Parts: sequence; C-alpha cells; structure tokens
Amino acid sequence: MMDKDLVLLHEKIDYLTEQFEAQQRQREALDELKQDLIPITNHMIKLSINELEEIGTDFELEDLLFLLKRILRNTHLWTDLLDRLESIMDLADEASVLGKQAFTNTIETLDQLEQDGYFAFARGGYYVLQRIVTEFSEEDVRALGDNIVDLLTLVQNMTQPEVLTLANNAIESMRGQATENGKPPSTLSLLRQLSDPKVRIGLSKVLTIVSSLANENAGEIKN
Repeated sequence: MMDKDLVLLHEKIDYLTEQFEAQQRQREALDELKQDLIPITNHMIKLSINELEEIGTDFELEDLLFLLKRILRNTHLWTDLLDRLESIMDLADEASVLGKQAFTNTIETLDQLEQDGYFAFARGGYYVLQRIVTEFSEEDVRALGDNIVDLLTLVQNMTQPEVLTLANNAIESMRGQATENGKPPSTLSLLRQLSDPKVRIGLSKVLTIVSSLANENAGEIKN
C-alpha cells in the first residue's frame, strides 16, 4: 500500500514539475516577445508622433467624430455603393468571358478565311495595287478621275447581254478560224457568205462601227 502511495506521489510531483516547467517556458517566451516588441512599439509611437506633428492644428477630434457620424448616418448610400460595385464586378466577369469567346470566334473566323483563300486573294490584290501605283503617275490618276464617268458608262454598256453575246460569238468565231487549215477564204466563198442574213447583219454592225470611228476621226481633224 505504501508503495502505491509513493508511486502516486511521484507521479503528482512529476506532473507538477512538468506544469511548472511549461509555465516557466511560456513566461520566458512572453518575456522574449516583450523584448522584441518594445523597440517596434517605440518606433511606431515615434512615427505616430511625427505624423501628428505634421498635421498640427489642422486635425481635431471633433472632425473625426463628425466624419464617423456622417458615415453612420449615410449607411444606405454606402450599401448602394457596394451593390453597384458588386454589379460592376459581375459585369466585368461577364465581359471577360464574352471577350474570351469573341477572341476565340475571331481566331476561328480568321482561320476559316485563310483556308478559303481570302488572305491569298488580298495579297494578290495588294500586288495589283502596287503595280498600279508604280506604273501610273499622278497625272494618269487625275485623268482617270476626270473620265471616270465615261469609263463607267463604257463598262456598263459592255456588260449588256447583247454586247457580251456579240463579243463571245466573235471570240468563238476567231478561235474556230484559227483551228482551220490556215488557208485564206476565196472571193467566191466570201460572196457566198453574203447570201446569209446573219452575215449581212454582222457586216452591217461592223460597218456602223467603222462609220462611227470615221466620224470621230473627222471631228478631231476639224478641231
């Protein structure tokens, strides 16, 4: 029985010793922390004093209290401001998502245009533009501007169906003539072709063109 009491007594003494040592370590740690904080606190106090000296008499406690009262009195305004700020942040997030999607769509569209050959066509058009700039002078461009109406009228007339049909028939006829044996037609065959109404109509049109050219040249000679 005495042995058990001695064992319990020793255990209590060991426990109390451990607690005392733990408290001693905590006290030492607190002392070290105090020693570390004292210079920092002194420095902060010194800085605060210097800052307050710069403010001088411009700062009064009543002003601070008045500002706090206004802030508390206008709490709803601050709430509205925070709500708007949250809305702006949400809008910025949505805009960021839309911007990323738009950027992705733009990249895909540019890639599709590249595959379809638009960029190659643009490079070819740029080459043509370079040739025009190098081959034509400023006077040529001004002359083109002065006669642009007549030029567009000519293009409009040339794109008429009957004119295109006539030009296509003439090209096909010349191509067919080139594929023959190359012998010139005889006078008799030419006279025989005059019996064809289509040939006479075509010849009449050619003579009309020649006549208009002759009248134009005669006008230039008179001038």
